[in-house]
Amino acid sequence: MKINKSQLAREMGVDRRTIDKYLSGFTPKQTKDKTSIVDEYYEVIAALLSEDSKQVFYYRRVLWQYLKDNHGLECGASTFRRYISKVPEFAAYFNNHVHVPSPKGTVRYETEPGKQAQFDWKESIPFETSDGEQVEINVAALVLGYSRFRIFHLALKKSQEILFSFLTEAFEKIGGIPHELVTDNMKTVMDEPRTEYNAGKVNTKFEAFAKDFGFKVRPCIAGRPRTKGKVETQMKFLDEIHAYQGQLTLEELYEFIEKLANRLNQSFHQGTGKIPMFALEKEKSSLLPLPSEKIRNSYRIKHQLVQVNASSMVSYKANLYSVPTVYIGKKVGIQIHDDQIWIYYNMECIAQHTLSQKKLNYRESDYKESLGISAPNYPDIDALAKNNLKVIGEAYEK
Repeated sequence: MKINKSQLAREMGVDRRTIDKYLSGFTPKQTKDKTSIVDEYYEVIAALLSEDSKQVFYYRRVLWQYLKDNHGLECGASTFRRYISKVPEFAAYFNNHVHVPSPKGTVRYETEPGKQAQFDWKESIPFETSDGEQVEINVAALVLGYSRFRIFHLALKKSQEILFSFLTEAFEKIGGIPHELVTDNMKTVMDEPRTEYNAGKVNTKFEAFAKDFGFKVRPCIAGRPRTKGKVETQMKFLDEIHAYQGQLTLEELYEFIEKLANRLNQSFHQGTGKIPMFALEKEKSSLLPLPSEKIRNSYRIKHQLVQVNASSMVSYKANLYSVPTVYIGKKVGIQIHDDQIWIYYNMECIAQHTLSQKKLNYRESDYKESLGISAPNYPDIDALAKNNLKVIGEAYEK
């Protein structure tokens, strides 16, 4: 039987040559599974998500960012999410780490430039440092309502002294004061919480601080954190801290928090369609002016300049604390808060120690560096450092 190729082509809506090709025995190629650029990271991902790993990844985005920063992954976030969803064992990991979703029905509320900032703590985060120390950290977060410019600060305590110093330095960084500050009912701000039936009571010291800086305190109604939703959304970004469990020293974690804020401020914000660091420039002109330097200094944690001695140590109240040997002979700044001594050089935190009554306080890494200079040919510096530090510790405990 003769086939009318032209009629078939018209009925099927294809070219006559297509009909001819299939009648001549053409068979389309079967679809092949394409390899993903992420495939080569399978073993790394499996190790990071294993039960033996100290690190925790609550979101696919955090794992993607970690691989970009530490393993050279080069792909888009959407490509990475698709890959994870197609690998059952990886998808199951994230399904078991789902956070509680935000309540439905939240009304989006935008503010004019300069009008509002929101403050909150990401609090009581258990963290294991790279040297095995278990600490509990808190991160202060301030977000400007219009630009979404963020400022983060790591602290071991949430004292009012820390809060005042953080807000002072944050306002200096953004170059002005928002007209109002939204907070929850934390004790460092409120003596009595605000409720639906009670305006609450701001504590005397914070009220004086707000008056000195010129902003109004606007506490949320207790039990309604959505009132400060712009800062609440930052908490999921701070969950990235858990990706570095057991990986960083406390000083390195401090630096990581700073880098995280910088990265977010330089990234496109989906909610506003702006890049926060550029939107801040527009917002600055609407901020209130900073108070005098004298007022600002009265709320700042004191910063003291000291010189690093030849033994690579600084003195505080007749006790010595170690720093890396590269700073020998240089002047560094020290701050005392959270029962810790924080040591800075050019605004970078270079060492941190717990305040102590011992005369000599060494970090093992600093002591090894010093030994490497004084005994460069010693066969086992690590063993010598451990032994000497043990002897020093025992000597000053007696």
